[in-house]
Amino acid sequence: MITSESNGKIKEIVKLQKSARERRKRKCFLAEGVKMVREAFGCGKLRAIYFSEKFWESRGQDWQEITGRVVWEVVSEPVFHKIADTVTPQGVLGVVEMPEHHLEELLDDSRKAYILLDDVRDPGNLGTILRTAEGAGMSGVIMSRETVDLFNPKVVRATMGAIFRVPFCYEENLARCIGALKSADIPVYGTMMDGSTVYDAPDYTGPVGIVIGNEANGISDEVAESLTGGIRIPMEGMLESLNASVAAGVLMYEIARQRRGGSS
Repeated sequence: MITSESNGKIKEIVKLQKSARERRKRKCFLAEGVKMVREAFGCGKLRAIYFSEKFWESRGQDWQEITGRVVWEVVSEPVFHKIADTVTPQGVLGVVEMPEHHLEELLDDSRKAYILLDDVRDPGNLGTILRTAEGAGMSGVIMSRETVDLFNPKVVRATMGAIFRVPFCYEENLARCIGALKSADIPVYGTMMDGSTVYDAPDYTGPVGIVIGNEANGISDEVAESLTGGIRIPMEGMLESLNASVAAGVLMYEIARQRRGGSS
């Protein structure tokens, strides 16, 4: 059992927890909790597991199938709290190989429905958007390079496992990517307040992409100029905008609604 925070393995875990650069370098991230670790194992991405002492004593027998095939360690309660990102951790944490996807893979999907993120910075928003993309049946999520790190522990938790099932990619130049989509006969709309069409007016039954902008600044000028058109979600009251993940959810489910034949 590991009882020291200065243990080399523990130091590596802490680096993965805190540093996006370290995660990119090692091509690994951390998944915390029973559901996420089991999902990582199920898709063949789990590389190692760390159990808290209490969890192992009470539930270790339930993990024999996995511990027989994956490197594992038991750590003391203080050490586990050091490596966990949650306030009240469940007691199991996995080191997981990053899934990798490319734009070409996303474009091959027959549904051809995409959500694009222009510098979305909030971890909760990104995780919720990925989770909603799965529920709405989207082909994948395309992100600008400045969008928050998908493998940030808070994002990973918010995806509720969708990170293992929804294709995604980061693009160096989102405007250029939108140009590529349009060249492939995929119109791309972006959420805007001024001079735009109500969100349910365009035809989403064919190939389509939707851009969600930065929480504070919206869609960048460069990306706006590359769009097929702008769309808006009408709002009552004094609101200036909706939360990014809420707006994305409304639009993704409008795509799904139209593709079901317009039923509510």
